[in-house]
Amino acid sequence: MSPSPMLAGKVAVVTGAGGGIGREIALMMALAGARVVINDIGVSVTGDGGSATPAQQTKAIIEQRGGEAVINTDSVSSWGNARQIVQAALDAFGRIDIVVNNAGILRDVIFHKMTEDDWSSVINVHLNGSFFVSRAAAEHFRKQESGAFVHMSSTSGLIGNFGQATYSAAKLGITALSKSIALDMKRYNVRSNCIAPFAWSRMTGSIPAETPEQKARVERIKQMTPDKNAPMAVFLASDAAREVSGQVFATRHNEIFLMSSPRPIRGIHRAEGWTPELIAEHAYPALKASLMPLDRSGEVFSWDPV
Repeated sequence: MSPSPMLAGKVAVVTGAGGGIGREIALMMALAGARVVINDIGVSVTGDGGSATPAQQTKAIIEQRGGEAVINTDSVSSWGNARQIVQAALDAFGRIDIVVNNAGILRDVIFHKMTEDDWSSVINVHLNGSFFVSRAAAEHFRKQESGAFVHMSSTSGLIGNFGQATYSAAKLGITALSKSIALDMKRYNVRSNCIAPFAWSRMTGSIPAETPEQKARVERIKQMTPDKNAPMAVFLASDAAREVSGQVFATRHNEIFLMSSPRPIRGIHRAEGWTPELIAEHAYPALKASLMPLDRSGEVFSWDPV
């Protein structure tokens, strides 16, 4: 007798599931036996417009493969709408077991030219949206004493990148949100983890490709198709990951990385206390060799994806 699919009997909400990584996660979760709520408002990368077509396309693929799915077109960026997204799962399938916070927009701009709207619009979708949808689901997870959150982070936040202050802040904030959920809800057997995905999609389509070096980098990224990130999301949502919580993974083509969290790396003590002058004379020289470099994601992950 063949084993049951990893997500058999479970109901998953996947935000931003109309395309890219979100679509691939929704498709693989359906193949793994989950019934899926496809949440997508069909806006452009920058958050403009709106269409149900992307979600309908994802639903059609799932149903062609024999799966079950419904569509929800509420925005994650408000408390009330997030509750409606979760309610869509309850109305259609009677329960909710998995939340994948994947919805996002981009407003890449150099920091000193960033507007208030550039900042707030990205924070509202990525960080506030992850909180709102998670918080709406948490009430049901708590009652049933089970549930799994999978949040999309980014090495832009974990490491850094040019022109992405608001995106980076939101994505690093999501890792702290996830850790807090993991701590607070452990008593209810609820788990929360992050994935920092690498993939070529419309979210990375704005990466400059003018110099030979930039063109070569883009070609490397294009190898990393969105579907390469879906297996980790399915695993983290499944009972096979019952002991995994509060972690951050990076998925890069066929590579999987467990990412570190900030921890003390070097310390110095002076019984009499410190003055600014003493810090300059003693503490700074002692710590200098361990200062973190001002590097970017592409410099840390400098090798070709394998």
